[in-house]
Amino acid sequence: MAFTVDHCDAQSSARAGTLQLAHGTVKTPIFMPVGTLGTVKAVHQRELIADIQAQIILGNTYHLYLRPGMEVIEKAGGLHRFMHWQGPILTDSGGYQVYSLAQRRKISEAGVTFRSHIDGSPCTLTPESAMEIQRTIGADIIMAFDECTPSPCTYAYAKQSMGLTHRWLQRCITHFDKTANDHNRHQLLFPIVQGSTYMDLRQQSAETIAATNPPGVGIGGVCHPTGDLYTVTEAVCGWLPQDKPRYLMGVGTPENILTCIGLGVDMFDCVLPARNGRHGLLYTTQGVIHIKNRKWKEDFTPLDEALGGYASTHYTKAYLHHLVHTREHLGAQVATLHNLRFYLWLVGQARKHIAAGDFSSWKERILKVITVKR
Repeated sequence: MAFTVDHCDAQSSARAGTLQLAHGTVKTPIFMPVGTLGTVKAVHQRELIADIQAQIILGNTYHLYLRPGMEVIEKAGGLHRFMHWQGPILTDSGGYQVYSLAQRRKISEAGVTFRSHIDGSPCTLTPESAMEIQRTIGADIIMAFDECTPSPCTYAYAKQSMGLTHRWLQRCITHFDKTANDHNRHQLLFPIVQGSTYMDLRQQSAETIAATNPPGVGIGGVCHPTGDLYTVTEAVCGWLPQDKPRYLMGVGTPENILTCIGLGVDMFDCVLPARNGRHGLLYTTQGVIHIKNRKWKEDFTPLDEALGGYASTHYTKAYLHHLVHTREHLGAQVATLHNLRFYLWLVGQARKHIAAGDFSSWKERILKVITVKR
C-alpha cells in the first residue's frame, strides 16, 4: 500500500490523497458504499462502476461469517471472485454488529459469544477468528476486532472497554502477522480508535494505536446521536499520524461528511444513502427531495441532471414517485443508485475544491443548497 497526500486546504484540515491498494487506486476523500452481505443492496456490480463510480466498497465479517459462511467464500476464491467485484474491498470486523446484539451477547477477555440473529445458534468471535475470517474474505483493508461502546456511557465503562479493545488489537496484530503468506500479503490491518466522548481516553487510544505504526486508522464510536461527532473527530485527527489515511466509521449525512472532511477525515461509509433512498428520500444538488410527496406526481424533469449517471438523468421525479407509491422494486433500485451517485459526486467535488484551494468557502456555499428541503 501507498498513501500520499496530494493537496491540503489552507483554511481547514481537509486533504486530498491517493490510496494505492492491491485491487485498485482510491482517490480520497472517498465514500464507500456498504455491501454488508456481499452486495450493495439493490445494485448490480456493473452499476457500481458505471453509474455510481464507486472506487471501494464494504463487506461485513459478522454477516458473511453467518451467511454464506467461510467454506463457501473460500471455495469461491474470496469475496472479490464470489461477488464478481474487481475493485478494492474493506471489511468491518463485526464489532458494531456484535454491539447491536446487546441482548444476545456476552463479552469477555477472550472475545464475544452471541446468538445468531438468524436462528439463535451460539457463535463466538475473537480477535483471532476475526482475523481468520477476514483473511478468508480477502479484503484489501481489514479492521481490527474492537468493542463498540454504547453512547452515552460512563467514564469507567469507556476506559475499561478501550483497554479491552487495545488488548484485542495486539492479539489481532499477532495473528495477522502470523497468518501472512504470499496469497494475502496485500491485506492491510486498520486498528480502531475508541474512548467514547472522553477526550483523555480518545487521546490515549489514538496514541496507543499510532505507536503500532498502522497503515491506516479507523475512528469508531462516533455515529451515535450523542457521540459529539465533530468535537471527537477534530481532536482524534489531530492526534493521529498525518501520513496515514483516516476512516470515520458509519458517518453520515452529506453535512457530516463535508464537515468531517474539513476536520481531516479521508474515508467514510454509511447505510444512510441507500436506506433513505428505499424510503423515498433523495439527495440532490438542489436539495433534499421527499419523492413520496404529491408535488412530484407530475414533475417530468430528471431526478438530477447535474449528477450525470443513468438513473439520475434518465428517470423522472414523476416516474420514481409512481414506483415508490406502488412499491415496485425498481423504485428502491433507482433511488439507491441516485443517492449513492450523489454521495460519490459530493466527495469528488470536495476533492476538486481541496486541490483548487477553495474547499472551505465552497463547503459553506454547497451546504446552503444541498440541505434545503424541497
